[in-house]
Amino acid sequence: MAARRIAAAETGRPWTRLEDETAVAGYLDMLVEELSGRRVNKAEHSRLLRKVLTERSKGSIEFKHANISAAMIDLGYRYVDGYKPRPNYQDLLRRVIEARMAALPELAALMSAAADAPEPAPTESAPSLLRLVAAPKTEHDTKRVAERPRSTPRIGHPNYLLREALNGSLGLAGELAVLAFEEQRLRKAGKKRLAERINHVSRTQGDGLGYDVLSFDEDGVERLIEVKTTRGGVSNPFFATRNEVEVSEEERMRYHLYRVFAYGREPQLFTLQGSLRKTCLLEPIQYRAEVA
Repeated sequence: MAARRIAAAETGRPWTRLEDETAVAGYLDMLVEELSGRRVNKAEHSRLLRKVLTERSKGSIEFKHANISAAMIDLGYRYVDGYKPRPNYQDLLRRVIEARMAALPELAALMSAAADAPEPAPTESAPSLLRLVAAPKTEHDTKRVAERPRSTPRIGHPNYLLREALNGSLGLAGELAVLAFEEQRLRKAGKKRLAERINHVSRTQGDGLGYDVLSFDEDGVERLIEVKTTRGGVSNPFFATRNEVEVSEEERMRYHLYRVFAYGREPQLFTLQGSLRKTCLLEPIQYRAEVA
C-alpha cells in the first residue's frame, strides 16, 4: 500500500488512478491472506486504508472494494469473500487490476493452486456438512445487469474460475456432499424409503443427462439436481453446458440447481428451481466451429 497520503474530494469526484492503485493493492493483500488460509481482518485493512485515502469515507472504500470484486470476477480471478460484487465499475479500475496482477506472480500461483488442487471425496456414507442458505439477490435489475459492459480475461491469460469449474475431483466432492445432504433432508422428514432411492445418476448413467443427482420432494415428486461447486464465495459465477440449460427448461418443474460454495472452508449451499434462463443471467462463452 502506498505510504503517502492521498487527498480527494469525496463528493462527486471520480477515483484517481493513484487512489485505485492504493485500494487494489490493499484488496489483493487481503486476497493473498485468504488464499493462504489465514484469517482476514477486513476491518483492520479498511482502517489502514483510510489512513492513506484520508478524504474517502469508510462507505466509499467499502463500495470500491465491491467494485474490485466485480472486476476480479469478470477477469476470471477469485475475489475476497465478503465483498459482494458491485458492477458498473470504471475501465480504469480494470486496467489497474490487470497491471497489479501482472506484478504479483505469487498471487497467480495461489489462484492456480486453489483452482486445480485435487479435492478428496467424502465417503458416500459420511454425514453432510453443507449448510443451506438463501440464494443471493442481485442489487441491480436484470435488464441493466444484462446490458452493462463486461470485462473478460485477455487472450492468453488464465481464467481461474473456469479452471476450477473443470476440476473433476472438486465437482465429485460437491456431488457426494449433496447426496448426503439430500439423504439427511428426506430422512429428517420421515421419508426413509425416498432417501434410499436417491441416485447419483452422473455416475450410474453418465454425465449426459443434464443433471447429477436424482432425488425427491417430500411428496415423492422427482427432483433433478445439477450440482455446481466452488471453493470461492457465494458470488462466484458457475458454468453451465448447453445441455444443462436445455434440460433445465424442459424439466423446469423438477429441475434444481444446487450451488455449493466455500467448499473446504465452511461449505454452504443455495438452490435455484426452474429454468436456468429464468433464474440466472446467461452469457455465451464458447462457439461450435466447422470449416467453412
